[in-house]
Amino acid sequence: MKNAFESLIKFPNYILFHPFDGYEELKRYKKGKLWVAFTFIALFLILRVLQFQYNGFIINDKNIQDLNSLLEIFSVGLIIVLFVVGNWSVTTLMEGKGNWREIILVVGYSLFPVIIIGYPGILLSNLVGLNEVGLYSLIIGISWFAAGWMLFMGILNVHEYGLLKTIAALLLTIVSMLVMVFVGILFFDLIQQFITFIRMIWQEINLRI
Repeated sequence: MKNAFESLIKFPNYILFHPFDGYEELKRYKKGKLWVAFTFIALFLILRVLQFQYNGFIINDKNIQDLNSLLEIFSVGLIIVLFVVGNWSVTTLMEGKGNWREIILVVGYSLFPVIIIGYPGILLSNLVGLNEVGLYSLIIGISWFAAGWMLFMGILNVHEYGLLKTIAALLLTIVSMLVMVFVGILFFDLIQQFITFIRMIWQEINLRI
C-alpha cells in the first residue's frame, strides 16, 4: 500500500513541483514506472467518458446521446500514441537523449494533475451554481496548465534539450502527428478504393459466367 501511494501520488506530485529533480530521478534512477504511466493513461481515458456522461448540466454542453464510449477512448488513445511516436521520431533526428519508454513515462505522468482534479471535478460540477462556474473552470484550467507544464518539462529533461529546442521539438511533433494522420487517411482511402475495384471485377466476372 505504501509503495502504491509512493508510485501513484507522492512521486508524480514531486515531479509536478520539482520537475528538474523529479525527471532526473525518473530518467537516471529509473523511479518512473511504466505501469504507473499506463494506469494514468487508462484513468484519463475513463475520465473523458465519465466527464461526457456525468458532468453537471451547467458545465456539460454535450448531448449524452452523442456519446460513443469506444470511439472516445479510441480517439484520445490514438492522439497519445501519435504523440509518443511523433515525438520519438522527431527527437531521434534532433539528437534527443530520451527513448520511447521515457516518452511514455512523461506523457503518462503529465496526466496526473488532470486525473487528480478531474474525478472530484465531476462531483463538483453537479454541485456548482451559475456563480461558481467561473471558479470551477479556473480549477479545471489550472489542472490542464499543470499537465502541460509537466509534459513540457518532461520533454525538456529526458531529451536534455534547452528551452528553444524543446519548443521546436514539440511543434515538430505536432506536425509529424498531422502528417501521420494524413498518411493514414490516404492509406485507408487507397485500401477502400482497392476493395471497391476488386468487388467490381468480381461482379463483372460473375456476370460473364
